Amino acid sequence: MDNFQTVLRFFMNQKATIGYSFMALLTIGGERVFSMVSFQCPCNHEQNFTYGLTFLLGPAAVLLVLGLFFSTRLWRLYTGCCLNPMKLCPRGNCLGCFRVLMSIISGACVAPIMWLSVALLNGIFYECAISGLDDNLVVNLFCKNKTLKCREELARVPCDRSKLSTDERMELLLMFRAQSQILGWSIIIIASTFGLLGTCYKNCRSKVSYLQLTFWKRYMEKEKERFDVFAVDYATKLAERNLKSFYENKEPEPMPFPNHKAWEEISAYYSFSSSEQYYSILQRYVERADRDFTPEKTPVMDLEHGIEIS
Repeated sequence: MDNFQTVLRFFMNQKATIGYSFMALLTIGGERVFSMVSFQCPCNHEQNFTYGLTFLLGPAAVLLVLGLFFSTRLWRLYTGCCLNPMKLCPRGNCLGCFRVLMSIISGACVAPIMWLSVALLNGIFYECAISGLDDNLVVNLFCKNKTLKCREELARVPCDRSKLSTDERMELLLMFRAQSQILGWSIIIIASTFGLLGTCYKNCRSKVSYLQLTFWKRYMEKEKERFDVFAVDYATKLAERNLKSFYENKEPEPMPFPNHKAWEEISAYYSFSSSEQYYSILQRYVERADRDFTPEKTPVMDLEHGIEIS
């Protein structure tokens, strides 16, 4: 049993690394499926560049949108800001809000960067896109010291329909693939460097020690985990109470419920500070001396505006 708990603790501590590794495997698998099943380079000057670039950048854009769409931090920050713009920057902390937005965007960029890196290392999409460019600089780069036929047949090189000799075609393909892989490794190196520098800067500017910062992260994980459990429990109780009142045709039993103001306050952005010994916005709210204990007797949602009203 102790060995099982040790293994479980190891996986819990390394869940970020395991998550990124799993994401990398999915990216590699998805790229291979796209390459083998759906990608067919048209091999003509008019469509190669657009077609290859679409397959190279299209999935990356979709992954970026999905990363933002499934970011709970983004929706926590954004929800209700059209009606109350101050929610984006509470207490005028615009710099802190900007840091959170950058953190959200950088987190959403992980999957697109993985896709671009894997796709460029494979080189198939880049070969199709670059062979369709009619720019003299590009054509002169690949067809330097070659016959005029190279310029005419450049778009057909990714396919097996080129009239060039086998040696010339393989030479061009190797040049395409070399450039693609150089770009792929460049993206990996740049992303890794920026990630390291960002982490170093964040830790260097931290107002608390490493161990306290580690405790804060563990606390936030547990609070979120327990919040979900409590939310399910209280939602079940409220649903049972309402159904019981409906089917038994009687007044519902009183059920204390956090008011709208309380929900707004615990949903705000919060950054840990050494000047306040609070590890979350929820802790700061419940330990406030002037806390409003007025319950929401009848929690109802305004369907038109999507806000809670009394």
